[in-house]
Amino acid sequence: MKRDSKQYRRILLKLSGEALSGPQGFGIDPTRAEDVAERIEEVRDLGVDVAIVIGAGNLWRGRGGLERGMDRATADYMGMLGTVMNALALMDAMERRGLVTRVQSAIEMHAVAEPYIRRRAIRHLEKGRVVILGGGTGNPYFSTDTAAALRAMEIGADVLIKATKVDGVYDSDPATNPNAVRFDYLTYMDAINRRLEVMDSTAISLCMDNNLPILVLNLWQRNDLRRALLGEKTGTLVTSKLPDQLPE
Repeated sequence: MKRDSKQYRRILLKLSGEALSGPQGFGIDPTRAEDVAERIEEVRDLGVDVAIVIGAGNLWRGRGGLERGMDRATADYMGMLGTVMNALALMDAMERRGLVTRVQSAIEMHAVAEPYIRRRAIRHLEKGRVVILGGGTGNPYFSTDTAAALRAMEIGADVLIKATKVDGVYDSDPATNPNAVRFDYLTYMDAINRRLEVMDSTAISLCMDNNLPILVLNLWQRNDLRRALLGEKTGTLVTSKLPDQLPE
């Protein structure tokens, strides 16, 4: 199965909040934000439309609050607000590189971001702007993985790219298991049934129902993101069928 830049004319890039954190693992490191902006600039130089959903794990982890009795909805809303903070930091880094960027938020906060409006987001992309979609889905009980899958469908993305710190999906944690096996391809059902840490099951199911491919790759491996959009084999591709099941 051949992949090329024409197939990926528009992408939804899912970033974890940790992508912006420094060596300490929390907070926002301006240098890291600049590194992310550089990689996104490489993609825009290919003429690819880029929308971004970013998490907030560098600022707030709701699990800690839940373990201490916090209301789940409150914890989730706090996380959504954290994604907007990350979106603004990334917007600043990208605009300093000359990338015209818009932040839209599912939770309205007119002083710092546009409200999320699907048709407006698409129009920004058509004009060559990078769109950062903050605030999750705007509803508690949904992860930023699910927000990424939902927004990817809404804007007509060709692929959902989950950019991580590993070079694909493994059958176990490669950081603790030196014998972990990396997959080049997976089906949606394999990812769900094996409980692999691709995305949460709600996000994978949404992609499966709408036949949206998921590509998991290493954001920090130089040029991996760009190579993927040029059709080179990199990372793990999650689709409805494995390559040997696809027509020639």
